[in-house]
Amino acid sequence: MAVIRVTKKFHFEMAHALWNYDGPCKNIHGHSYKLLVTVKGEPLNDPGKPKHGMIIDFGDLKQIVKNTIIKRFDHTVVINRQAPHEMFEKIEQMFEKYERMDFQPTCEKLVTYFAEIIKEKLPENTKLQRLRLYETTTSFAEWYEEDNK
Repeated sequence: MAVIRVTKKFHFEMAHALWNYDGPCKNIHGHSYKLLVTVKGEPLNDPGKPKHGMIIDFGDLKQIVKNTIIKRFDHTVVINRQAPHEMFEKIEQMFEKYERMDFQPTCEKLVTYFAEIIKEKLPENTKLQRLRLYETTTSFAEWYEEDNK
């Protein structure tokens, strides 16, 4: 049996600010993120099972990412927990969805965080192989399984 990789693409809108940064990204600004999730494994070889020939049903992968990443981060303002955050708590209507993270919400740190979340939810014989998180159309960060064992 061969090891195969399959990829599903997701889109979401998110705003962030980089606390203590020395450039314009210290201000709240948004991106149209694109997340490519690649998993690998051996396709199920059991003609009696409905998932015969699949590593994972694309619909199942969609639900995992939608429920753990997209619902949580789409249209959310993300800031570093160390940043002053009182303004978010006082303007609830404007910032109803915001996350204070234990890290700087850069593309690099977000893709690593997303990998940790997704890995925990995958079926037993399916491994997360790669995540690619586009922050802009020309800039992205990648997480690879082989680099993070």
